[in-house]
Amino acid sequence: MKNDEAKFILHAYRPNGSDAGDATFGEALKQAKQDPSINQWFTAQQAFDRAMCAKLGSVVVPTGLRESILAGGKLDGTQTAQARPLWWRSPLWMGLAASVAVLLVVSVALWPQTAEAQPGLIDFALDDTLRMAHGGHGEEAANLRKTLSRSDLQLGNGVVVDFDELKKQGCRTISFNGYEVLEVCFNRDGKWFHCYVARASDFPAIAAKLKPTFRDRTGASAAAWVDGQHIFVIASKAGREAIQRLI
Repeated sequence: MKNDEAKFILHAYRPNGSDAGDATFGEALKQAKQDPSINQWFTAQQAFDRAMCAKLGSVVVPTGLRESILAGGKLDGTQTAQARPLWWRSPLWMGLAASVAVLLVVSVALWPQTAEAQPGLIDFALDDTLRMAHGGHGEEAANLRKTLSRSDLQLGNGVVVDFDELKKQGCRTISFNGYEVLEVCFNRDGKWFHCYVARASDFPAIAAKLKPTFRDRTGASAAAWVDGQHIFVIASKAGREAIQRLI
């Protein structure tokens, strides 16, 4: 099975695990276990699906909605059913309903791509680095800063972070597309760098597609990658070569 085919099938896999015994998904799941790229994509996709289900599940249906809908189709007692067709069978209403259905399908299908097309997390980090509006405190942030400053640590080999504890203790927290991103400044070999950490589950579309990437901007450079449950961006005015030595 090719990766594209496996992704196509796994798009229909429900995030609650109820499809685990369905033979339809057997080969695709096996492919996801064998191929790290598919596994990473599938993990992010399932996180996105769970988030969507949670959001939809929190929607409260207005009181009396059913009665209001049914009342709209009732006769007023002066006409027969043959004389007054039900409103929802009108060509106009059926056309509008079809249009809404198409818009919903297209919106859901393009949601990840639309989010991806917005200003990216890397560009956001670069803009923030150039503004130099940094701060934050707390023991957890200080420990992370100390770890990142170690000259013998290659960041691409993995960095352990506790997102919730960092935020709780006062690590600088900023918002990107409605979700929280943490930022810690650190110094290595006399140069300043800025480490941005985001939850992969908050940005599943980015996490699913992000490969180790470098981005250059006038005055600053950045590198980004996905490491387990987190997305990391390292940005600095020191230039790409200085960042490459960290990775």
